[in-house]
Amino acid sequence: MTLSVRNRISRRDVVELCEQLFHSRISTGTVDAILARTADALTEPCEDLLERVRSARAVNMDETGWRLRGAQRAIWGMFTERHAILQITPSRHDDHARELLGTSSAIVTSDRWWAYNHLPIRRRQICWSHLQRDFEFHAEGRGSDKQIGEAGLAICEELFWTWEIYQHTRDRGELKRRVRLLQRQLKAILREHAAKHARYRHSRRFARAMLKIWPALWTFSKHPGVQPTNNHAERALRGTVIYRKLSLGSQSEHGEQRIARLLSAHTTCRLQHRSLHAYLIDLIGAQARGDLAPLLA
Repeated sequence: MTLSVRNRISRRDVVELCEQLFHSRISTGTVDAILARTADALTEPCEDLLERVRSARAVNMDETGWRLRGAQRAIWGMFTERHAILQITPSRHDDHARELLGTSSAIVTSDRWWAYNHLPIRRRQICWSHLQRDFEFHAEGRGSDKQIGEAGLAICEELFWTWEIYQHTRDRGELKRRVRLLQRQLKAILREHAAKHARYRHSRRFARAMLKIWPALWTFSKHPGVQPTNNHAERALRGTVIYRKLSLGSQSEHGEQRIARLLSAHTTCRLQHRSLHAYLIDLIGAQARGDLAPLLA
């Protein structure tokens, strides 16, 4: 079954749903027209969303795969606590990360993907959930690999407990004290494995990579609003991933822009615990009256 056929089936499902729930008959072309009109109405709100996210003190970023007529693409997401902006690009290269960030001076929480390496180290927070997976991978190895992996997992466990304590007490002084202890423990382990001894040949590269980004492991302890994980971005992208699996991506560049705007509005409404349906009614109503579009503030 081709992508186009699958997409037509999806539109027919919408037509049948309208007939069953609202006793209203519409064509698949009308469904497309409604989506196009809604995406056009979202132009100003999405521009405002982009500026709001760029002006934040801290953001979470993540990217995942996308499809355009079956060809590989990427969709990037940049998120604050209340706002989301998504953008579909040809790849996961750093030029797209630069474009999305624009003039932002925010601290960026992300994984260790190389596209974020252009950022100053002081403006990065590396996700400890991803680091935990790295340590788990090494712990399944042998020799020095197993040693650094098991030691790292113990540090991760203590760090997550430290963060949970802070979430309840909001005592940043105690957070910094506990983090300093973890820093001493982890740095000693990494320096040992970064040495040019033959026994560390399997873990040396990983240890040196960790030391290279060392300050970005602990940014969360110094700056309010920064978390030690990128779980917020991964949760925010979950709806987008589900949609991609159901739709198999886009069929045109214009369709990509349309779905990026719709997903930005959907994700933002979910972060704000507001009804997307109610917002879109207000949006389309304002467009019909010639009023200013309501923003997702």
